[in-house]
Amino acid sequence: MSEVSVTKSDKGPAPAGDPLVVLDNVNKHFGALHVLQDIDLTIRRGEVVVVIGPSGSGKSTLCRTINRLETVDSGSIAIDGKPLPQEGRELARLRADVGMVFQSFNLFAHKTVLENVMLGQTKVRRTEKKAAEEKARALLDRVGVGTQADKYPAQLSGGQQQRVAIARALAMDPKVMLFDEPTSALDPEMINEVLEVMQQLARDGMTMVVVTHEMGFARSAANRVVFMADGRIVEEAEPNQFFNNPRSDRAKDFLSKILHH
Repeated sequence: MSEVSVTKSDKGPAPAGDPLVVLDNVNKHFGALHVLQDIDLTIRRGEVVVVIGPSGSGKSTLCRTINRLETVDSGSIAIDGKPLPQEGRELARLRADVGMVFQSFNLFAHKTVLENVMLGQTKVRRTEKKAAEEKARALLDRVGVGTQADKYPAQLSGGQQQRVAIARALAMDPKVMLFDEPTSALDPEMINEVLEVMQQLARDGMTMVVVTHEMGFARSAANRVVFMADGRIVEEAEPNQFFNNPRSDRAKDFLSKILHH
């Protein structure tokens, strides 16, 4: 089978990678609330999948089940052919393979930016300190905050902190990166600096699952848009197809509310 190389800006079909993250008939309840209903989703290696939908549709919960921050009630999730481990060392190893960037930056306030990005490498990956520092500095440069390495998180803007959080996740060489509304806590002028880093990651071929309200990012960076409502995946399509010609009434209604301010 010949590899078809697709530049992300073409927004064409995803690279024909093998399945990396597979959710099979996943269900999740919070009390009486059925937040994930019969979710089937396969994310291929090198694919950028953007998950959108109204608030409370289950998007963030979906994201958090992939690295087992939320357990599921039934169904299965596999990453790179292995089912999600229950707990302990295996789970820590899995979380190293699944980078996660949240709304809040979750940086250690008492450690410098550099130390934040080195920590997982030395503790989980057992990387030698000098190598960890070199890699951390290179990644901080890559996300555009190399000059901030010796500062503490509180000395940085929100946009800079979020870029440090991305560098920290990348330092673990994850197989897939999960972004759970990474720009929703940021001031408008900082949103683009974070989205630009994410755009570059997409172009570099990182497998990404992104929950976001940023429709411009969904249009330009996604191979596939997954639209959720009421705990279900209602529709999946390439961005052009989804934004220009949504099939479901639920998606049409959602898009009419957000795109025609």
